[in-house]
Amino acid sequence: MQRRTLLTGTALGVAGAALGITRPAAATGRSVIAVRGVTVIDASGGARPDQTVLIQGERILDAGPVRRVPVPHGATVVDGAGRFLIPGLADMHTHAVGIDDTDPELYALNGVTTTRQMSGGPLARAWKQQIAAGERLGPQWSIGSRIVDGSPSLWDELDGDGSVHVAVANPAEARAAVRLEHASGAAFIKTYTRLTRDSFLAVADECRRLGLPFLGHVPDFVQLTEASDRGMRSVEHLFEVWYDTSYEEKKLRAAVAAVPIGPGEYNGWFNRMHPIEYAAARTYDRRKAEKVFRRVARNGTYFTPTLVLHETNDMPERINRHDPRYRYFSADVIGYWDWALDNQYLPGRTPAQIVQSKEIFRRRLALTADLAAAGVPLLAGTDLGTTYLMPGFSLHDELALLVRAGLSPLQALGTATLNPARYLGLRDAGVIARGAVADLVLLDANPLHDIRNTKKINSVLVRGDLLTPARRRELLTAIEAQAKQPRPAAAAPVGRGCPC
Repeated sequence: MQRRTLLTGTALGVAGAALGITRPAAATGRSVIAVRGVTVIDASGGARPDQTVLIQGERILDAGPVRRVPVPHGATVVDGAGRFLIPGLADMHTHAVGIDDTDPELYALNGVTTTRQMSGGPLARAWKQQIAAGERLGPQWSIGSRIVDGSPSLWDELDGDGSVHVAVANPAEARAAVRLEHASGAAFIKTYTRLTRDSFLAVADECRRLGLPFLGHVPDFVQLTEASDRGMRSVEHLFEVWYDTSYEEKKLRAAVAAVPIGPGEYNGWFNRMHPIEYAAARTYDRRKAEKVFRRVARNGTYFTPTLVLHETNDMPERINRHDPRYRYFSADVIGYWDWALDNQYLPGRTPAQIVQSKEIFRRRLALTADLAAAGVPLLAGTDLGTTYLMPGFSLHDELALLVRAGLSPLQALGTATLNPARYLGLRDAGVIARGAVADLVLLDANPLHDIRNTKKINSVLVRGDLLTPARRRELLTAIEAQAKQPRPAAAAPVGRGCPC
């Protein structure tokens, strides 16, 4: 079972603004920033060398060859020679867990300028308001509903105050939950694993009536193709895919339907489902899968593979306890992660299970490639909140895994730039062109040669606010120093069930 770290900024951290991590003063000015002589790379046009990109306020004023786009007098010039400019990145599967209350800043400093919050709550809404007011630095947020699950729910007893989930026992309750979440301002409805088929169809119908997207987990009792046919906007994770694509689908679905579940029994559900999922993965029929995936693609359903989640879940033995990026997180967080690994992930894993888990992760990579080959649009997402996953940093790890799965570097970039913009209906995002939103990342090395070069960040523009190399170092140093500060004794991490 994955465990979610839910840490409140009040108890454990100091708000980003208190660290001096507010939006740069340039945010309110109208001076032009010129990135000159740069190679522009976006998923709509590939690589375009020797370009000038002009930014004024929150928009790209112009972009084109150096010979065509002059630099205005008085502009702030950023030397792009030998560097590469990509659109701001999007993490399309996150949870506002307030690791040390610097999640928004770490996203922005890592070039992640858009996030999709998958379980609506007060923390994400507070961050969104603070960022919009210029009180702190961070990405744009699309915030969904509470998780809508069946009754009993995997989240019962794990979510004592009902801030994360709502359990529905029948279609009438499902419709009422959709209306309530819609009234609260949710940008979409998040479906979960134990919804009955009738309740799921009621969610789909009520969302259609309200013009509200729904997405999330395909429930245990619903076929992937039916969920897609009913308008599911995106499918999260790769757990639910195997059954529709297995040559033993009928037998496996009967086994899934027979899995008992009690309130909050995430461990029991997960452990009982693992051998069924493994059997489904090993009976994968590529010809059947191609038909399923082409149908999903025609419906316009997106997939968020969250490979970093699956890698952590499938192969905990490979987790690096000494990743240098952990210096940006408090001892409380690291200590909890280590505790979870030693007490939740590793105990009881036999050599045979370890071999099986490695095999199923390899199959997940191949599955991702098959989805892409069939034309299913993919979204980059991490499921932040899962143990050892880090705001901003882990999105770059996800891009590397997508390339390892078989996507080209340009395709992988598209999953974090152009595809999220299209998914969100934003024509002015995910590209580098005149009039587009000035969310940009300047890299010191070519990501098309090696996707890991997305980590070699020189500067970031967040809605036109320039984070220079010096400013980035300053802010990262402040976050690192904050992470070393002692925490109140009462500030204990709370584990939560996931993936979600």
